Amino acid sequence: MLSDQTMSVVFDGTPLKAMQSSHSVTQQPALSTQELSQEIKSFISGVDAVQGRKLSVREHARCAVRLLRSVPACRGAVLEHLRGVYDEHVSAFLHNLETEGSASSGVNSNLEDIIQEVHGVLSEFIRLNPRAWAPLVSAWAVDLLGQLSTKHAGRRVAPHSSSLNELLQLWMSCAATRSLMEAYSQCLAAMLAWCPDACVDALLDTSVQHSPHFDWVVAHIGSAFPGTIISRVLACGLKDFCSHGAKELVIGVDKGSRVPKIGSVVGILGHLASHHSDSIRKELLRMFQESLSPSSPLSPTSSSTSWESSPQLRRAAVPFLLQLAAMSPNLFGAVSAELVELLRPPVLIQLQALLQGLPREELDNMLGLAVHLISQSPSGGARVLRFLADTATPASVIISGPTPSPHEGVREGCDRLLQMLLLHLHKLVFNRSDAAEVGPHHSALSQPQRVIPFLDELQSHVGQLCAETLRLERKRHLWLHQLLCLLSVYGGPSVATEALCQLLTQARNPEELALAWQLHTTLSSCMAGLVPSAVTRCVAQIHTHTLGPRQLRQLLLNLAAAIQSQDEERRGAAAAGAQSSMAVQMGSAVSGHLHDFGPLLLHGDPAVSQAAVYLLSCSPLPRTSSPAHLLLLSRAAVTHFFLALRRRGEAGKVGRDVGQAGEAVNCSVQLLSRFAAYSPLTLKAVLQQLVEGALHKGNADLFGGQIADMSGAPLASPSVSPDLGASLLDINCRFGTTVNFSGSVWSVFHAGVIGKGLKVRTAPHLLDPSGVIQNIQTLMSVVVQCCSSSGLNGSINGSLATSDPDEPPPINAEAAKVIAVTLVENVCPDVANGELSWPPEEHARTTVERDIHIRRCFEAHPVLFSLLQVVAAGRPALCYCSAVLRGLLATLLSHWESSRGVSSTDSLWHLQASCLLVSCMGEGQLLPPVLANVHEAFPHLTPFEVRLLLLAVWEYVRGNGPMPQKFVFSSEKGQFCRDFSRDGDVARYVAPIHSVLHKNIDRLGHLCWRFQL
Repeated sequence: MLSDQTMSVVFDGTPLKAMQSSHSVTQQPALSTQELSQEIKSFISGVDAVQGRKLSVREHARCAVRLLRSVPACRGAVLEHLRGVYDEHVSAFLHNLETEGSASSGVNSNLEDIIQEVHGVLSEFIRLNPRAWAPLVSAWAVDLLGQLSTKHAGRRVAPHSSSLNELLQLWMSCAATRSLMEAYSQCLAAMLAWCPDACVDALLDTSVQHSPHFDWVVAHIGSAFPGTIISRVLACGLKDFCSHGAKELVIGVDKGSRVPKIGSVVGILGHLASHHSDSIRKELLRMFQESLSPSSPLSPTSSSTSWESSPQLRRAAVPFLLQLAAMSPNLFGAVSAELVELLRPPVLIQLQALLQGLPREELDNMLGLAVHLISQSPSGGARVLRFLADTATPASVIISGPTPSPHEGVREGCDRLLQMLLLHLHKLVFNRSDAAEVGPHHSALSQPQRVIPFLDELQSHVGQLCAETLRLERKRHLWLHQLLCLLSVYGGPSVATEALCQLLTQARNPEELALAWQLHTTLSSCMAGLVPSAVTRCVAQIHTHTLGPRQLRQLLLNLAAAIQSQDEERRGAAAAGAQSSMAVQMGSAVSGHLHDFGPLLLHGDPAVSQAAVYLLSCSPLPRTSSPAHLLLLSRAAVTHFFLALRRRGEAGKVGRDVGQAGEAVNCSVQLLSRFAAYSPLTLKAVLQQLVEGALHKGNADLFGGQIADMSGAPLASPSVSPDLGASLLDINCRFGTTVNFSGSVWSVFHAGVIGKGLKVRTAPHLLDPSGVIQNIQTLMSVVVQCCSSSGLNGSINGSLATSDPDEPPPINAEAAKVIAVTLVENVCPDVANGELSWPPEEHARTTVERDIHIRRCFEAHPVLFSLLQVVAAGRPALCYCSAVLRGLLATLLSHWESSRGVSSTDSLWHLQASCLLVSCMGEGQLLPPVLANVHEAFPHLTPFEVRLLLLAVWEYVRGNGPMPQKFVFSSEKGQFCRDFSRDGDVARYVAPIHSVLHKNIDRLGHLCWRFQL
């Protein structure tokens, strides 16, 4: 066994220096003619010519070496004999390893020195005369390496052929195979300057014959001479490809049986790709570029057999590269990315000129092979697709201008290639093993599916593909939409859902949105539940905040347009069944996610919130839903309603987007009406939140109100009211338990801070009267619509809709009761629910603080009177506002009693409040008609006379309490009514009225008929 220094071999194109230094060729004395004759006879017969005994292997080998030195003409026979010597040494070496013996055994000592001596002789001959010896020795060495590798591949100690590192370590530790490898490396280094093809040809031939057991030799030689091996292997493969007929392009590995060396070329380059992929890529691209460039004179370093000088080889280079790529996906993947970047217009024109000269059959074969390569490309598919689509798209009128359009022949070629690619992908997708069984209930694991790397790579570019499709550029969007359908079928429901979701998100007009219908029409036959899955995917995008405000708005509008298309198709004469079906599915899917779209009503971007209310107002409501979701939706819808009112007012001030703001308010009103009609729970929630929102300090200014404190007094703005540094906690601690809380909590700190004076009152903020009136009308409109929903009249109180379509439907009694209760809770929270009966007028002194608070609330919120009118129309709901009516009437009586004005018109607000209060009580049938009309006389009376009439009203209500039990439902009128004939005599309450009429007969004579019993 050689020493470690001798075994460590690093090939750099020269023989092993350690081997040469220790076993240099010594000068042997020249043999005489007789001795030479005896050596020849001994070599041929294998018997010693002098002693007559049979030669041993060692002696026979030495005889061969002597002949090799003395008679070079015998080199063929000598080298053939040495094959057996090398084989004997390898067999003994492997046997010794199998028996776990030492490498320095007798076999090695008997034959290793012979092998070293042979190596020294051959190395000296190659060094002295490389042109004569290098081709012979290289062919002999590489062929012997192939035979030895194949013969001993099945030995127990021999690793598997795929374990190149272990194989290389095994064979390089054997002196025989190491000597052959060094000899071949020396020959290759010597032949690089003048004839490298012969050496590479021998390597390729042996690789074809002995692969895969010979791969370790190829890997080692390639690593030692990467640049030379790669270029020369490609050149030799091209020549062999051309000589066997370049027309017969085939897909797959079958080409290796028709063109023997191309399989070996693929194998060699595949081995080198792990460490020299960059060199392989550069060489392949160089061969492609050189095949297209015009012929040029050979450089001084080029060989006479260089393929660049042969027109035939240059024409065959492109088909050869295609065939290589088809047989090795790794090689194609190494060059595909840069190849697309290389295909600029000048290169495309050169390529088109090259292909024009090919026969039709060969050109079709090349295009088919290119389509196969693209479909099997594991990476860069999106870039290839973009290149083909850009090049094949006809120049439009808009973009044609100064930009030069592609060559027409190039465009037609790419067009044809793209069409063939789509057809090929269509066959691959629908001809898979389970293509006939695609369905929602079919298990994809029952049979293996055929993998299409091109479509696998495109699955990560669905969003970009949809964006390109939506550009609607002539033929381009048709190609991409067809590819999108194929990708959806191939990728299954997940990809189809993503594609439909992207189309719904990115479409900006009805024409682009129609592509989503087309995709659904194509996929609906083989995929169920696609629309619900797409809507769920859209909702997931909303939750993860992956969409910007503009994209989110567009998505909501597209979903609304999809739902509304159902109504449009129903109105049309010729309805498209597929689109109508998708609209129904879209509406059902969206209705199941209303609680997910609800928070968008409060989005910070007004455009998004407007799109959300537009979607919710046109989408159907689910048949069943959880109360928590309904309450959240109701609260969000009511909040959006007030925001829409404020935006409409702001738009009116600046005079911009008034129509759009008005449309948003209308959609919000429609949404609230639909929610209220959905169920009693939503009706109650919507009405409660509408009343609370209208009285909230943030919305009070919309309806002409002012922000009030707990006592009902308007608050000063922060700039007017200084910080007094008062602390209620400190004052309570100072007084301890001696603070008098007589009356109610409203008597504590309602007028100011002790020692600091009264609270500062601010002048009322004057708003635009027309805007306030419009907001109040809008609020009353939505409240009335919610309370008069026909779907709830029968379900709650048994009322029937009016037969006259011109008359508005009656107000729902239960809905009005909700408003009444909510109004009382917000105006006067400490009122008990049972306080329906009225005490004597003198009893009002015990509730002065509360009554003042009620009056101040009505002063700060004019909308309260409008709400009372709605409550009054829903009899007997006004009965539940008894405490509020009593407190307001008590403060009005106190005011008119203390007023010293000449006419009631001197106190305008109190006059209006008195008129509205009596009118509401009359509408709610808390008063008989004769008393309900007294407000008509108020503007013509003095304050004292107004007090007399109001006192008569108080006395009547006290004597005939406002109890809901006194109302009976009238089927004719469709509402509850009160029979005043069952009450006491009304005449005694009318006497003060008649007295006032008689006193002011000159001014009130025209009203006398209104007060007849």
